[in-house]
Amino acid sequence: MSEKMLKVTQIGSPIRRQADQRATLIGLGLNKMHRTRVLEDTPSVRGMVNKIHHLVQVEEVDV
Repeated sequence: MSEKMLKVTQIGSPIRRQADQRATLIGLGLNKMHRTRVLEDTPSVRGMVNKIHHLVQVEEVDV
């Protein structure tokens, strides 16, 4: 059984963004441009990614 994961890469700057969007980036472990994290595909992570979809690039990967 393969577990779904999301590869999230920051492609936008948090400069001049709302504080909650910056906090969401930090919550995902992204605080510098072009940093990548592989995260579990859970509803909470999906919600965070949807909130900052304009600042990140998302790919689905199987583990």
